[in-house]
Amino acid sequence: MNLVNINLAKTLSIALMMLASVFATAENKQVTVVKADNDKKAETKASNKVNVEMVTNLGTIMLELDAEKAPLSVKNFVNYANEGFYDGTIFHRVINGFMVQGGGFTADMNRKTTKSPIQNESFNGLKNDRGTIAMARTNAPHSATSQFFINHVNNDFLNKGARGIGYAVFGKVTSGMDVVDAIANIKTGRRDVPKQTITIKSVKVVK
Repeated sequence: MNLVNINLAKTLSIALMMLASVFATAENKQVTVVKADNDKKAETKASNKVNVEMVTNLGTIMLELDAEKAPLSVKNFVNYANEGFYDGTIFHRVINGFMVQGGGFTADMNRKTTKSPIQNESFNGLKNDRGTIAMARTNAPHSATSQFFINHVNNDFLNKGARGIGYAVFGKVTSGMDVVDAIANIKTGRRDVPKQTITIKSVKVVK
């Protein structure tokens, strides 16, 4: 091999090394961008979950609210919670094998004054399955205010389409279903009002 060929080979080798370095750098940048994008998506997903601690005289119920799928309902519930509205209210309607309802009455069965009703978000795809929390309302579709219920069993007939517009689920119990079961087992009287007072001591958003 003569000197010209040697120099050409060296030049070609250096060029190939530089090209490989460029490709490696571009690939690393792409991996970094993808990782950052995935981290951002994970962070956004996490930020759409709101954890709530509900303390009752029968125990503590932990809730995870889905602000992505039910933003209006979650915002509404959290606003009431942050204002201390739920503190001292009761589970005033209990039906074993159906649901437990609270968030609107004091221990002496006086109805609390609420904010304006919110839009029904029953279209969000969340189902009224056992352990989910949903907005209670009157027969009017968009009449939910402060009251909520926790499904004691799967209540498919409460979902959108089963019997009209349905009831909006906005979260689920992550721990404390034994407390929900205990509430459901309390004996009730007229209008499904528990004979034993079931007090909501506090409802707080937690990290």
